[in-house]
Amino acid sequence: MFIEPSIGRNKFPEQKGQIEVICGSMFSGKTEELIRRLNRAKIARQKVEIFKPSVDKRYSESEVVSHNENTIRSTPVDFAEDLLLLSGDCDVVGIDEVQFFDNEIVSVVQKLALQGKRVILAGLDMDFEGRPFGSMPILMAIAEYVTKVHAICMKCGDLATFSYRLSEGKQKVMLGEKESYEARCRKCFFEGKK
Repeated sequence: MFIEPSIGRNKFPEQKGQIEVICGSMFSGKTEELIRRLNRAKIARQKVEIFKPSVDKRYSESEVVSHNENTIRSTPVDFAEDLLLLSGDCDVVGIDEVQFFDNEIVSVVQKLALQGKRVILAGLDMDFEGRPFGSMPILMAIAEYVTKVHAICMKCGDLATFSYRLSEGKQKVMLGEKESYEARCRKCFFEGKK
């Protein structure tokens, strides 16, 4: 899961790579922020590639779409390892819904950064039970920059950091929108779990 970089003379590219993680609950603006950063990289004439897990077909099969309906072209990917081949010679790699990728995503992201790429990830930091989601804790630990964005609690209006599932399903991955989830503050989240 975690790779130890082989450091030696002249092993690193001239361009310094880095990892940026955008995390938070559902409806917090993670994808919106990812799209904003990627568009700025495009304005700077950097080569940008955007990916998302192929399982996420909520809005579009070939675009990353925010809840505000902002879009950016993307490539759906089945396995994290595929990102190494598909990213080619780009400068910036954007990955949405990173929590849905297999555990290899950690070593893949490190390899991309060691190739000199700026890697920008967006994903849920916690699942519907309020527990760390997938590889997100490790990705946040190895990132140079972590941005936690907040939603508004759909019960009381305070800042929300939890994704509350409205249905009874217990499976970890259940794609949905406002019909299935609400952003909630800590108090409203745990009151709803009772």
